[in-house]
Amino acid sequence: MQHPILNLCSVFAVALTLVAAIPANAQTAPAATDEADFVVHPWVVPSSRSAETYFTNLKDGATLETPFVARFGLSMRGLVPAGKTAGRAGHHHLLVNQALPLDFKKPLPFTDQYIHFGKGQMEMVINLPPGNYDLRLLLADQGHIPYFVYSKPLKVTISKQNKTVTPASVQGAPRVELLSPADRETVKPPFQVQFHASGYNVSHAAPKLADTGHFRLTVERAGRKAEVLNFTGGQTETWLNPPPGDYTMRLELVSNTAGNSVMSASKPSSVSVAAR
Repeated sequence: MQHPILNLCSVFAVALTLVAAIPANAQTAPAATDEADFVVHPWVVPSSRSAETYFTNLKDGATLETPFVARFGLSMRGLVPAGKTAGRAGHHHLLVNQALPLDFKKPLPFTDQYIHFGKGQMEMVINLPPGNYDLRLLLADQGHIPYFVYSKPLKVTISKQNKTVTPASVQGAPRVELLSPADRETVKPPFQVQFHASGYNVSHAAPKLADTGHFRLTVERAGRKAEVLNFTGGQTETWLNPPPGDYTMRLELVSNTAGNSVMSASKPSSVSVAAR
């Protein structure tokens, strides 16, 4: 589907429940207002950042050719499509050459500079003409009224627009991925685990919306029972503090309506957790 300015990926965002328990070695507890966005698991610790949106694959000051895929991250909150309420979950908006709104009590407009991801998408294909641009992400509720959850402005330079390249060829096949940690990476706890879904819609599980799913992370180690974390609140990241050792992680997108069937799964990823 092509937007007048941007080619919009048909991406389903995936629901994910950021689980936060506070083990003895956890650093700080989540604020009281954030507790509803967490469930308890002994390996999960609060995020080191406050609630915010961010780009997982773009760097400030980058020079790029279009079309390219911009991927969205979200800390301390979950995703839910527009028109639906589930806790403090929301949906992404991309602001192009626009500052944050002066009035956070008014709904965001539908224009070429305010791109709505009302299905819970986690990415889009950007196909801007050459020039300099400020890009910013902003989370909003069911009525497109923004939360105070947003990204820093990202400055990018578009050096060339490849008009013969199709958005579908840039986006690739629908899939689920573990963005971090990288396969075979050695990390020190606590460490961030980032989820991503391309070509799928995502939602907090509570509204039970067709064609949406939530993330489920399975963490295994030899000789021990697998730990299964269900992120039913639409979250797309978590922070883990497991014991030192070698682990295998698998990410799945689980349907919110079709009997918890798996819509897509990532390749297994190995990670070594070093001692603190």
